[in-house]
Amino acid sequence: MAALPRFLQQPHLVSRFQRRCGLYLHCDGGAEHQPGPAPPANGAAPAGRAWPGLPQQNGSGGPRQPLHQVVMYIGQTSKDILKWPRPVSPPVVKLETRVDTEYGMPSTHAMAATAISFTFLLSTMHRYKYPLEMGLIVAFILSALVSLSRLYAGMHTVLDVICGALAAALVTALTYPFWDIADRLLLTSPFCPVFFMVVPLLLSYNYPKLDHYSPTRADTTTILGVSAGTSIGFWLSYQYGRNYEPIGSPPFVIPPITVDLLVLVLVRFLIGICILFLTRQVVKSLCLELLCSWHKVSVKDIQARQRLEIEVPYKFVTYFFIGFCATVVVPLIYKMFGM
Repeated sequence: MAALPRFLQQPHLVSRFQRRCGLYLHCDGGAEHQPGPAPPANGAAPAGRAWPGLPQQNGSGGPRQPLHQVVMYIGQTSKDILKWPRPVSPPVVKLETRVDTEYGMPSTHAMAATAISFTFLLSTMHRYKYPLEMGLIVAFILSALVSLSRLYAGMHTVLDVICGALAAALVTALTYPFWDIADRLLLTSPFCPVFFMVVPLLLSYNYPKLDHYSPTRADTTTILGVSAGTSIGFWLSYQYGRNYEPIGSPPFVIPPITVDLLVLVLVRFLIGICILFLTRQVVKSLCLELLCSWHKVSVKDIQARQRLEIEVPYKFVTYFFIGFCATVVVPLIYKMFGM
């Protein structure tokens, strides 16, 4: 048992899984390693040529939503505290390069997928009529697919993924008895707006420091900003009586999927995503202009934008407004147009 964690951390397990999925490492002169097709048994494949039959590389709602941010913050900070490296290439094929400076343990994708899937299941199984077995299967498949995708992309070891999923399951299980209490506090407490502005900002500014730049602080600030915006948005909507709850008493019947419903969902999605994209572009530009002007640096200076005093406030404010618009502005627009 003591040797099992070391075994699960070995990169050859990830490489073996990638080869099972049809992903192989193409070596050019032993210096450059890029994802490429598998060579046939009788010789090497020409550079850039794909062999037939192999996959090719292509480029919960409600106030319980903060649980996802708690899980993600635990995962993100754990990476920079433990400082366990990602699997090496070779033998692993790396499909992403943006996160090369990040550490790997635990997989936050596995944590998020597990937390979101099973939180959604636990929150809806008594509110809507559907087979519990079907819900369990769907939650398991969704979390498993996301976790396996991290092995396919070469971003995590098997141990990273397993620990991420188990950590999320543990946090979900420990907090589940208190969800209803937390819901009431988040919706009714007058201190909710202050709490969700002060605490996430303090956590962002006091993120574990590294001896090199890593995007984990920026990603964590983004997560906390969205959490603050959505939580205050839910609180404000509740204060004005806008709960958007289904009519009647649970368990509710899930409406049948019709063409009209699919069109409505598509229209709502397009309107919502356009509003959020516009919000992001406007707020991000304004924040960067103000902060860079205050600190007397150029907006185009990437290294300056990575400084703590610029990166944290512009990320937090930008994604705070995205979360707020998603929970207040977008639903009001839907209601205005009868959607």
